[in-house]
Amino acid sequence: MRIDLHTHSTASDGTDTPAELVVKARAAGLDVVALTDHDTTAGWTAAAEALPHGLTLVRGAEISCVAEGGISLHMLGYLFDPTEPEFAQARDLLRTDRVRRAEAMVERCRELGAPITWARVREIAGGGAVGRPHVATALVEAGVVADVSGAFTAQWLANGGRAFVEKYEIQAIDAVRLIGGAGGVAVFAHPGAVKRGRTVSDATIAELAEAGLAGIEVDHMDHDDAMRAHLRALAGDLRLITTGSSDYHGTRKTIDLGENTTDPESYGAIAELATGARPITP
Repeated sequence: MRIDLHTHSTASDGTDTPAELVVKARAAGLDVVALTDHDTTAGWTAAAEALPHGLTLVRGAEISCVAEGGISLHMLGYLFDPTEPEFAQARDLLRTDRVRRAEAMVERCRELGAPITWARVREIAGGGAVGRPHVATALVEAGVVADVSGAFTAQWLANGGRAFVEKYEIQAIDAVRLIGGAGGVAVFAHPGAVKRGRTVSDATIAELAEAGLAGIEVDHMDHDDAMRAHLRALAGDLRLITTGSSDYHGTRKTIDLGENTTDPESYGAIAELATGARPITP
């Protein structure tokens, strides 16, 4: 089985619609794909309706959160009940603040001389959960930077950059609790992605494990071989599930579906732990 447990669609900051994504996932030879848009379940229905024969859909979301006094991180929640009130309210707050934050970043970019507009950024987002990649795309269109990665620098949108604006985030330990409370399974996304900024300590990961964290994403494009080995050993010590995934965003990133995958045993463990929803197979 080929299993990719971290992908994004136009419901957040990917470039493929949910329907396009599942069709491409099957064409790429995947047997299981997880749709994990940022702070939203908006793509779930369309992905399920378009699910091709032979592909299983794991419904999830990637939740924005924070730990260690301000380090931003992402928590993948799999197979949770989207109607559970407390977690649904938290996701709504996160999505609402994404709009405020993106609009403020557009204004900062304009103050720095970038000829972009909020209206165009909303068009690029296309109704999805607006975020920095949409602002970055507008900067590329305007000729300010050469590509999306060029916008994620200290000159523009990187953490602490000239146009960076903080967003509302929940504590990571609360994200784990909320996911579990909705019957889902929490897996820490790309915990060793040092090139994105500061990462949390192993001690914090241990605290999250005690609070109910089920796993950590090990095989990811932002982890080199040494980091993967370290995380795999840490997962063994903490008895955490290890996963691998592409973190696919369509044309917004250079990685392909299935470039990193999850072991079937790990996938089975996640599916067994979940009580909020089940994987969908046509």
